[in-house]
Amino acid sequence: MERLLLTLLVVALFALGVYGMWRGWRRQARAQSVLVPPFPPVPDDRGEPVLETTGIYVATTRAGHWQQRIVTRGMGLRGPASLRLYAGGVEVDRTGRPGFWIPRESIVEAATAKGMAGKVMGTDSLLVLTWRLGDVELDTGFRGDDLAVYPQWIEQVKGGAQV
Repeated sequence: MERLLLTLLVVALFALGVYGMWRGWRRQARAQSVLVPPFPPVPDDRGEPVLETTGIYVATTRAGHWQQRIVTRGMGLRGPASLRLYAGGVEVDRTGRPGFWIPRESIVEAATAKGMAGKVMGTDSLLVLTWRLGDVELDTGFRGDDLAVYPQWIEQVKGGAQV
């Protein structure tokens, strides 16, 4: 009987912790929905992709604050994705989640990083695009399947080679 009560207590504490995390996530999403405008939808007439790579969409955070994940409008969930560069911008095509568009004129910087929003690696294995959305500057992180394409992405996005 004592073991059963202890087990029920542990399960109840675990459920309480999960409930608290869920409430915090929702509260953060509500607060961010006021501060962060909706992400741009992918345009229909984007043309042919210049570069394309597959991997994992890691997160979008406030620029320079790599632990402040943007969770509003479903952007906080990591998952498989494709990244495509077009003349007009970058498409982040997330599998099973809404994709979004980063307009070319909004991109401030392209670089590699070691970590972002709970995903930390020992090497610069994240491709990070810094861009403006309204008055907010964001970092979008992508972990590609082939890290060798990062220099090409950085050069193309920064405008070193014309698209």
